[in-house]
Amino acid sequence: MASIELKNVSYTYNKSLPSKITAVDDVSLKIDSGITGLIGHTGSGKSTLVQMLNGLIKPDQGEILLNGNNIWADPKKIRDIRFKVGLVMQYPEYQLFADTVEDDIAFGPKNMGIEGEKLNETVESAAFFAGISKEILKKSPFELSGGQKRRVALAGIIAMSPEILVLDEPAAGLDPAGRRDILGGIKVFSKIKNTTVIIVSHSMEDMAMYCDDIIVMAKSKVIAYGTCSEVFSQHELLTSTGLDVPQITRIAAALKKNGIDIGDDIYTVDYAVDKLIEKYKK
Repeated sequence: MASIELKNVSYTYNKSLPSKITAVDDVSLKIDSGITGLIGHTGSGKSTLVQMLNGLIKPDQGEILLNGNNIWADPKKIRDIRFKVGLVMQYPEYQLFADTVEDDIAFGPKNMGIEGEKLNETVESAAFFAGISKEILKKSPFELSGGQKRRVALAGIIAMSPEILVLDEPAAGLDPAGRRDILGGIKVFSKIKNTTVIIVSHSMEDMAMYCDDIIVMAKSKVIAYGTCSEVFSQHELLTSTGLDVPQITRIAAALKKNGIDIGDDIYTVDYAVDKLIEKYKK
């Protein structure tokens, strides 16, 4: 899988004004496999950080390395980086513009020089991973529901076959079924295409269900980074910064206080059930 690394990266808005705000402060981390969740309160620096990953924002200090190479080594080639690090912003459906769903998905690959039958295959493959049926491809994106529009926008990025896929709140505003469809499709895409994925979300349940690792940001810094079990076991740290933990993690903590200890690393219902069965078998 591709890797993206930040080395001592910082960024400040309004640098020359009294109202300056440091959004990312001396962050160092490396992401190189599976699906990584990025969590933190509004204003913690998440969105600024992900916009730096594909060169939308240039850091004031530090380096961003894609597969070991500084993405800003040649500023003239930053456009090429944006094909390799695909970024899907919040509510991307508002950025749709083409006459048909098919044309919207094909826009990025066309700009990469993909044509003919290869382009058709690319569009159909991206539509599959985003959960878009072939019948919808000929429709106007503006006739679709909000959830379907979100899938079209996602497919447009997937169609460019990014080495790194970054999604800022991809399931925001969707009902539970829509969230499962979008995030489930992303998980399948990551596994089959061997793509490193980064997901920004406020939903702890989504993070626990779909991510392998979790990054926690607070006050412009990374305060925790590890597997889901490692991070969610630090529920006191998370709650001290105003963040929540999965409901099942809170239940496990309450059980422990009442003498039923199934561990501090509980973050999914299935895992909790397994631990309870294991405990009572003994």
